Amino acid sequence: MAYHFRTRFSARVNAARLIAGLGLAGIWIPGVAALAQEPQMQEHHHAAEASAPAWTWTPDANVFAGYNFQDRRFTNFSAWESQNWFMLTAQRTIGPGGLAVHGMISLEPFTIKALGSPQVFQTGESYRGSPLIDYQHPHDLITALGATYRLARGRVAYVLGADLVGSPALGPSAFMHRESARDNPQAPLTHLHRDATHITPGVLRAGFAIDRVSVEGSWFRGEEPNANRLNIDRPRLDSWSARVSWRRGPWDAQVSGGHLRRPEWFEPYNVTRVTASISFAGAVWSRPLAATVAWGENREKPGDLDGYLLEWRLRATATFSMYSRAEIAAKDILNLGVPAAAIEHGHRISRVGAVTLGGVREISSGAWGRLGVGADATVFRVSPDLRALYGAPRTYHVFLRYRPGPAAEAHVH
Repeated sequence: MAYHFRTRFSARVNAARLIAGLGLAGIWIPGVAALAQEPQMQEHHHAAEASAPAWTWTPDANVFAGYNFQDRRFTNFSAWESQNWFMLTAQRTIGPGGLAVHGMISLEPFTIKALGSPQVFQTGESYRGSPLIDYQHPHDLITALGATYRLARGRVAYVLGADLVGSPALGPSAFMHRESARDNPQAPLTHLHRDATHITPGVLRAGFAIDRVSVEGSWFRGEEPNANRLNIDRPRLDSWSARVSWRRGPWDAQVSGGHLRRPEWFEPYNVTRVTASISFAGAVWSRPLAATVAWGENREKPGDLDGYLLEWRLRATATFSMYSRAEIAAKDILNLGVPAAAIEHGHRISRVGAVTLGGVREISSGAWGRLGVGADATVFRVSPDLRALYGAPRTYHVFLRYRPGPAAEAHVH
C-alpha cells in the first residue's frame, strides 16, 4: 500500500473533513432509515448495487452518553462518558459489478478521558504507554475507511476489498455492529479473544461466495493502533487470516483463524487467534430477537487465553428492549506485560465470569432518530487468585442512547 501521512497537520485536516462529511450525511439527513452495515460483510448484499444507476447512501450511528460506576475492593472508580460511532456507506454499480465505499468515525478520543472507559477485568491492549487493566481504550477517530468491489457470475460472487482502516476476515462482526450488543454501552470482556482487529490500519481482502457459503482471506497489520487516536497509523501487511461463513435467513455462522504479528509492544509475541460463532437476528413469537454465541482463543507464548460469550437483545414492546450478556474469560491479569522468560513457572492465568442484565426504553422518536434511556448491572465470579485483590465486583451504567432513523429492527450486514 502506498498510503503515508507525512505530517500530523495534514492528518488532522483530513480527519476534520471526514468528520464533517460523515456528520452531515450520517446524522442530519432526515427521513433516511438507519440500516447498519458491517463493512467487511458488504459483499453479501448486492441487490442495490445491481439495480441502482447512481450512488445510494446509507447512514448509521450509535451513541451512548451516561454514568459508569465500577465497584471493586480497594478501588471504586467511575466516569461520565460517551461511547459512540457514526458510519456512512455509499454503493453503486460500476462496470459488471458493484462498488461499496464506507467510512466510520468515533468521537471517543474526546468523550472518553484518562486511560479509557472504566471496566473491571478488561485487559489486553495499551494506551498512553501503559498496558491497560480495568479500562477499555477509546477507539480511534477514524475507525473505518475502505472500499469493496463485488462481481457476480452465476452462482459465484467474487469480492476484492481494501481498507486504510478496517476489519480483516477474522471473527464475527465487531460488538458495536452486532444487533445483539447494540443496546449495551460496554465492550465484552472477551472482545480481545475474537474481534479486536476491527480497527486495523491497513487491510487487503479477497474471497468468493457460492450460494450461502463464503470463503475469505485477508492480509493486514497485526500491531494494534498506537496511543495517538487522531491519526491513521502506517499500514503494514505482516499478518493474515481466513474465514468461512454460512448464512441462511436469520442465521449466520463463521469459523476463522489468523496469525497476528506482535499485536502489542509490551508483549513481544506473535499470536494465533481462532474463533467460531453463531448468530440469530429474527423474531420469536413476533418479537424481534437477536442473539450471539461465540468463542475465541488467543494462542501465545505465555499461555492460551480462551473466551466464551452469550448475548441477546429482545424488543419486548414497541418502546422497551431488554439485553443480557454472559461471559467466561481466561485473563492474564497478575503478570500482564511481564515477559514469560522472566517468570520461573510461567504466567498465572485467571478465570473471570460476568453476567450483565439491562434494558432501554425509548422516550422519543421521529425522522431525526430515536432517543432512549437505559441502565444495566453486572455481577462477576472470579477465580481464587483474584479474590484478595478484587473481592466481589459489581458495575452499573445509566445512560441515554441515540440511534438514527425510525424504529426498525432491520440490521443489514
